[in-house]
Amino acid sequence: MPTSENDEPAIPLGNAILACNPLPTFAIDLAHRVVHWNRACEQLTGIDARDILGTPKHWQAFYRKPRPLLADLLVDRDHAAIERYYEGECRPSRFVSGGYEAESFLPAVGGGRWFYFTVAPLLDAEGKLIGAVETLQDVTVRRRAESAQRANEALLAQIVDGSSVPTFVLDRNHRVTHWNRACEVLTGMSAAEVLGTDRQWKAFYASPRPVMADLIVDRAGESTVQLYYNDKYRKSALIEGAFEAEDFFPAFGETGRWVYFTAAPLRDPHGAVIGAIETLQDITEAKRSEEMLRESERQYRHLSQTDCLTGLYNSRQFFEHARREIERATRYRRQLALLALDADDFKRINDSYGHLEGDRVLQRLAAAIRDCLRRTDSAYRYGGEEFMVLLPESSLEAAAQAAERIRASFASMAHRLPDGGTFHASVSIGVTCHAIGDSADSLIKRADLAMYRGKRRGKNCVVVAEG
Repeated sequence: MPTSENDEPAIPLGNAILACNPLPTFAIDLAHRVVHWNRACEQLTGIDARDILGTPKHWQAFYRKPRPLLADLLVDRDHAAIERYYEGECRPSRFVSGGYEAESFLPAVGGGRWFYFTVAPLLDAEGKLIGAVETLQDVTVRRRAESAQRANEALLAQIVDGSSVPTFVLDRNHRVTHWNRACEVLTGMSAAEVLGTDRQWKAFYASPRPVMADLIVDRAGESTVQLYYNDKYRKSALIEGAFEAEDFFPAFGETGRWVYFTAAPLRDPHGAVIGAIETLQDITEAKRSEEMLRESERQYRHLSQTDCLTGLYNSRQFFEHARREIERATRYRRQLALLALDADDFKRINDSYGHLEGDRVLQRLAAAIRDCLRRTDSAYRYGGEEFMVLLPESSLEAAAQAAERIRASFASMAHRLPDGGTFHASVSIGVTCHAIGDSADSLIKRADLAMYRGKRRGKNCVVVAEG
């Protein structure tokens, strides 16, 4: 160690500073001998300064086999060896010219610890290198936390990438960090196209707009979610702060796909949102099955309410509607008319031309009835060749006019036979109006009686019965 003329240390102030430094610190000379080993270094390594000062054995405090420390390499000016020993973990110091800083694992310290250490050159008054000083900071907790985070991220990546559920993850800056194979298959966009970018919208939409995960990252409220997803979304019942929705994406596949998707926040240990994860499920087949079921139910309802030959309502529907219209007419004192129709000489038509031709006659009569009704009127096949028509808000005179239109239209039809011949058919119609005290039975009976009077008068006519 350099001394003064009185054989006192040349830098007593420097000794005091090193001794009081709370960070483990040591210094070596050009011969690699330890010239300073402070109290913090003793506590860290368990080696007393008296046992190591003046020796080049400082490596024993940190490694199980002889090898140079960063201070040794600085003293030797061996920059190639620095890279070899520290494998990218070392870089020039940001604070001291000619110094270095690094992080490394020291297996001989405390059962193995991670340290951040800095080394700086020691210069004499003329600026010549006379040694190096090295300071260590225990960063094991941080390194383990970082390692755990990397392990968690790797595990998340395995979970996401290995899942058969299409999944992607965004960070706090809306950049895609995960885009699994299932997501590639569903969206048609590869992970290479989207990872590290904020262009996830391109997989779903024709122009830029946030996806559900973007809204989660922005901590958007329901009003904002409503703006983009209308009434197709709902808050998740399972995950706080998450939303779920169903939507149709026309660009998926050849004909578009229905997708159910859920977006949930990713939080740090303090609860702050640091990203979002979105999962998607192709529900196209389920949607098609639902539509087929609805169509089946609609057809069943239609078949249960209509006559399969004529397409008019059946007799069960007639009685339901008649009771409802009579109740309405009675309660509100509104007009209601009823037509009872019966194809004339229908047995003779069946006997002469066959039942198939008889069915065609009934179909044409039903068509004539439909063509002459208002939108509010309703027609029914009452049974066999007999039909009923309800005319709400219709006077007796207006109902008679409607009946005459039906009669004339049907009578003018020429029914063509397979052999080229033709014949005409006719219908007799009874007309009546609802009167106070009428039930469905009394109203039907009065219309029927009027229709049969028309039969007795020679058929092909309209007969009006007063209420």
